[in-house]
Amino acid sequence: MDLDLQNIKQSAEQELKTAKSPKDLEAVKIKYLGRPEGLLTQILRNLKNLSEKDKKEIGPMANEIKNWLILSIDGASKKIGDRKLGAPRFFDPTIPGEKQYLGHLHPHTRIAGKAAEIFLSMGFNVVDGDEAVNDYYNFESLNIPANHPARDMMDTFYLGDEKGKKFLDEKGKAWLLRTHTSAMQVKTMEQQKPPIKTCVIGKCFRHEATDASHGYILYQIEGFIVDENISLANLIFILKEFLNKLFNQQVNIRLRPSYFPFTEPSYEVDFSCLNCGGHGPVRPNPPAGGEGGCPVCRNSGWVELLGCGMIHPKVLEYAGYPKGKYTGFAFGFGFDRLVMLKHKIEDIRHFHSQDLRFIRQF
Repeated sequence: MDLDLQNIKQSAEQELKTAKSPKDLEAVKIKYLGRPEGLLTQILRNLKNLSEKDKKEIGPMANEIKNWLILSIDGASKKIGDRKLGAPRFFDPTIPGEKQYLGHLHPHTRIAGKAAEIFLSMGFNVVDGDEAVNDYYNFESLNIPANHPARDMMDTFYLGDEKGKKFLDEKGKAWLLRTHTSAMQVKTMEQQKPPIKTCVIGKCFRHEATDASHGYILYQIEGFIVDENISLANLIFILKEFLNKLFNQQVNIRLRPSYFPFTEPSYEVDFSCLNCGGHGPVRPNPPAGGEGGCPVCRNSGWVELLGCGMIHPKVLEYAGYPKGKYTGFAFGFGFDRLVMLKHKIEDIRHFHSQDLRFIRQF
């Protein structure tokens, strides 16, 4: 029996070497593996009639040859297929080679890295934080009341099962994907004692329709400082210092009164337009044939950047700090806007399109 198996293997090996077409390979396959008359198939079927000793000796050998034959037929099939594609291509060593594209950092990653570097140089502790948080840290501890529209499922991605039942923590608070990096404020304050200088950089998620300037995934930078005698002057200094280093030039800012539940007083911050130098409608050296207006700031000379303010006393109380002892400020902004301004990108959806024509520009 051993001799028969060896003869079968040698015979099959020789026939595979001489096979020149898929039809020849099919004939080899039928001859040895076909049912019920294949030579190897018959040996495998007759194993049941052998003694236990012969089964242990012949069985493994027969299966080994069967597996070898299957792989050999597949390999020969690929070789024949390659040959059928035509004669070998002529290689001309004088033709310039194909350009090899090297990977590089996404514009988001570059801005995030630059921002982290700047804040670290100013003594901040840079973290990314948890993307899945509970309702308490995302809303309640930030002085956002239970009836606030941001808590609605139309605006927030809540975590739950297939039936729509929300996942709750041990205190009955719903789990969700953070809607802003401010969700790390109270959590950080609970773990540290002042002075605190923290910068949070990472993804946030909002349940909203996507368009040229909005997406359901956004990237934010949040910074906050808590200590004794922190004032608005400290906030203005930090913001100006950050922007000056980010854009490598002097940048003017202005504060406009606004409202956020977790800061009091609250402000919107604009910075002088980098495209027109803050000149607005009196744009020096306008493009040939164009008007003097600026398309970036819409002739105002200012570009809206971020929201900020002094941390609300109630937020500090939620963190467990003694009433009136500490003050602090917080600011936050989406760095999608910074990337779009820096590279003059018109549609935020390009960032997630995975279109190499877009990515390779940076």
